[in-house]
Amino acid sequence: MDLSWSPADLEFRDEVRAFLDEKLTPELRRAGRLMTSVYSDHDAGLAWQSILHERGWAAPAWPVEHGGCDWSLTQRYVFSRESTLAGAPALSPMGIRMVAHAIIAFGTPEQKEYFLPRILTGEVFFCQGYSEPESGSDLASLSMAAVADGDDLVCTGSKIWTTHAREANWMFALVRTSRAAKKQQGITFLLIDMTTPGIEIRPLVMTSGEEIQNQVFFDDVRVPQDNVIGRIDDGWTVAKYLLEFERGGEATAPALQVVADEVATAAATQPGPSGGRLIDDPGFARRLADARIRTDVLEILEYRVLAALEGGGHPGSDSSMLKVLSTELSQVLTELSMEAAGPRGRVYQPHATCPGGPVADFEPPADGYVSGEPWQAVAPLRYLNDRAGSIYAGSNEIQRNILAKAALGL
Repeated sequence: MDLSWSPADLEFRDEVRAFLDEKLTPELRRAGRLMTSVYSDHDAGLAWQSILHERGWAAPAWPVEHGGCDWSLTQRYVFSRESTLAGAPALSPMGIRMVAHAIIAFGTPEQKEYFLPRILTGEVFFCQGYSEPESGSDLASLSMAAVADGDDLVCTGSKIWTTHAREANWMFALVRTSRAAKKQQGITFLLIDMTTPGIEIRPLVMTSGEEIQNQVFFDDVRVPQDNVIGRIDDGWTVAKYLLEFERGGEATAPALQVVADEVATAAATQPGPSGGRLIDDPGFARRLADARIRTDVLEILEYRVLAALEGGGHPGSDSSMLKVLSTELSQVLTELSMEAAGPRGRVYQPHATCPGGPVADFEPPADGYVSGEPWQAVAPLRYLNDRAGSIYAGSNEIQRNILAKAALGL
């Protein structure tokens, strides 16, 4: 595997850097640098998406005929990497990176014509209706009912851990349309207008105080059968296809490298347990060095998957491996960040950050006072939010089962 960039790749990288230097305002960079989870501030994310859409770069992985970029996989990786390193706020993954691919692959011409342009502009903003109170990692056990009645499906039940349900005007959901011997059968992939009567959204306050997740209740909600993606009872096929996009395809390692650099810089000025600098403490230095090495290894693995895809291959179980490694490494780095932040990192001051959702029951000081630097305010919120990384997009236990079966034959 050749790890060097070609002259064309380097030329493209320079083009991307010039664009980012011109278009990323200080406000957008701040929103990117002070993210407290994988989700950026909603307004900042939409503002950045609008800028990218104007350039034609909002959806690099889409087919060109639907508004995507005529880029190689390497160029997509370069763009993702440079955007991360520049501090660009993250776009919501639910529309552009997830449900859009299901619509492109399984949708009708009418569905593509309506949804895809509006996803690009942000006019249609999706949330994901997968998990239920009794169906998390075992997603196929879901029970939210959708009963056919004329041209509609009448939906009753609830979804939980629904990110940005209050901001979204559409949901893509998995619903139970029939019962079969195999639980993966009888599931349908459905697009639901969030303004439909009978929908109630209740925010869930996370340990960080943020209200990004929600529980959504459906009481006889009528959804046109025209909103089914694929075939009724065959939604599991669509969901499996979509999960490949949820678990991979972006440059994850560079974001972790940025965090590792921030930790190293902070540790060079913060006191250690023995009175010197924290960076000079052997135990801390060893853990940080180990995290840096693992981050570099993760990047090599991402390159390996990229090379396989460029050669016409498929990531297969490698996407599960990358998910496990990246989320667990991120948790290690947020632990180191908390240690580097010191006592000021234990102060709850979300007003100094750019959270991905409203913060419940918090009144910022009238003068905006912040104890320490903004990164010290970000550290505890990232730490708390990052505990979910090994659970969402398929828990790491499930990913290890996939690896055991696919890679080891167990």
